[in-house]
Amino acid sequence: MNEIQQKILELKHERNAIILAHNYQLPEVYDVADFVGDSFELAVKASETDAKIIIFCGVHFMAESAKILNPEKKVLLPDPNAGCFLAETITADDLRKRKKELPEAAVVSYVNSNAEIKAESDACCTSANAVKICRKLNTQKILFVPDEHLGSFVAEQVPEKKIILWKGNCYVHALLSVKKIRSAQKKHPEAITLAHPECTQEVRHLADEILGTGGMIRFVKNSTKKEFLIATESGMCGRLRRESPEKKFWSLCGECLNMKKITLKKILNSLEKGEGEIKVPQKTAKKAKSALEKMMELCR
Repeated sequence: MNEIQQKILELKHERNAIILAHNYQLPEVYDVADFVGDSFELAVKASETDAKIIIFCGVHFMAESAKILNPEKKVLLPDPNAGCFLAETITADDLRKRKKELPEAAVVSYVNSNAEIKAESDACCTSANAVKICRKLNTQKILFVPDEHLGSFVAEQVPEKKIILWKGNCYVHALLSVKKIRSAQKKHPEAITLAHPECTQEVRHLADEILGTGGMIRFVKNSTKKEFLIATESGMCGRLRRESPEKKFWSLCGECLNMKKITLKKILNSLEKGEGEIKVPQKTAKKAKSALEKMMELCR
């Protein structure tokens, strides 16, 4: 452990802080984190912690969710510029306009969206629970925002409902081509292909399993297979190698530039100076919390 990591661990204890890190973070960030997980797991941990300060190693919308669920705590994002290209494909004004056009449709927003979008939603979802949320929600028509590929995956799994899609996507997953995945499968014929539901429909149909990041970890641990092609952000392979070092992994996707903005120096700076504090207007936070709590209710 290097000097910066040691200082972070000391300050974390002194300040009564907890460090939450998404699966796509850098390996050295894992080393100082109290918990590493997917977006849903982190949302749950954020709501359970007794710490006074939450250092969120992820992107802006994730830190916002932590603040919404913990309004009395200080939530710090080590790099305030760590946004999300997918979240930026929709605005609250856009959504309100679409809601007027579809008054009979419930709105389900992927957690990869900003607080203002969650506040306009009936329920939130993650990649791991999107199908369950949409299936259990008491409505026959759903406006799913903002990821069109996750939405199309839900539509495939819940054909009894009308799923209306928004035109938005994550570039990391959307750029993965059929040609690349077929080439990798040919090169590694013994490997199991695990794809994130944010991938395009064509790519998903070439995968052996469609899973969120938490699901990938559990699947690999329980599998007798030794080789895996991973169709999600490249950092996921680092997490998988850490959890299952005896197995082999090949990444099919590139990096999320925003996820990689979080560094040890920036984490230390947040702990030392309290910089990068996340604030959500009370009215927005109250409505967004209702959508997040609806997700947790439907997941029980």
